[in-house]
Parts: sequence; structure tokens; C-alpha cells
Amino acid sequence: MNNSIKILRPPIHGDDRGFFSETYNKRTLLEAGVDIDFVQDNHAFSAEKGTVRGLHFQTPPYAQDKLVRVVRGAILDVAVDLRVGSPTFGRHVSAVISAKDWNQILVPVGFAHGLVTLEPDTEVLYKVSNYYSPEHDKGLLWNDPALGIDWGIDPASAILSEKDRRHPTLAELPEYFRYDEKDDR
Repeated sequence: MNNSIKILRPPIHGDDRGFFSETYNKRTLLEAGVDIDFVQDNHAFSAEKGTVRGLHFQTPPYAQDKLVRVVRGAILDVAVDLRVGSPTFGRHVSAVISAKDWNQILVPVGFAHGLVTLEPDTEVLYKVSNYYSPEHDKGLLWNDPALGIDWGIDPASAILSEKDRRHPTLAELPEYFRYDEKDDR
């Protein structure tokens, strides 16, 4: 399986009544090179613009792939490569994911995931490939200067949980994931 970030855009069919869209179709994902069995759906609501969630990940054997979409509002979605030995270790990918653009982002195992809301009353839905495990729930400090992430907000005004304020930096993070070249084929 290709272990890379992917931006997906499900077709949307609209008329004067509204629209219809298949937001998840296993066959379509297989055609795009994505072969993941999702086991859980999560729904997050953020009332305020500037709400930061992340950077989160779960460690093996409960590591998770995530397929993220926005049904109301917009987010800047960020994924950081935590796979030691990867040519992109410690680097990030970011993309605006919004209800207006009807796009999705696939964040594979081995990446920390986070977001900041760009609009108030934003709702995010995401599928995960493994069940939540509190013992394997970890994080990376969202504003670690070594990551060079431009979140587009003043860090002093970011709305965060206490847990997300205390995550370790990349330099302090244990080696949870190892890069394997065959994953990128």
C-alpha cells in the first residue's frame, strides 16, 4: 500500500433540491490505491474559528489511518511524518479541507494529524482504521518551531485543550514509527 497523504474529491451531484454524494466508496478508494478497512467514524464540532485540535496519533498496534472531511465550515488540515528514516521525516503537508470544496484528506499510519478551524461552527467527520485506545493515544506539540507549520493564526489566540498544550516536541518524541521503503511503492 502507498503510505502517503492523498487529497480526494468525491463526485457531488446537485440540482434545485440539493445534492447527493457518495462520501465513502471502497471500490473507488481501491481504484485510487487506498486499501483500508475503516472501523470507526468520529465527528468533531468546533464552535470558534481558531480552534486547534492536534497534533494527534495512536501508536502500534492501535495506529490509525484517517479519512477526514468537513461537512460544515473549513479547516487547515496538517499531517506530520513521524516515520523515522523516511525522506520526509519531520516534514508536514497541509491543505484546506472545506464543506464548500467537498474534498477529503487521507492521513496514513505514521503521521501526526491536526487541524485549525478557519470558520466558526465547523464540523469534521473522519473515519479511522483502528479503534480508539487511551493507552496508545499520543501527541506532538502543535507549534513546535522545528516543524515550521504556518497555522495562519496567532499562537496566543489559539483555542486548545490543556492536553494539546503539553505534547512533546519532535525532538522529545520517542521513535514510534519506522519508515519502510516498500510502503511507498
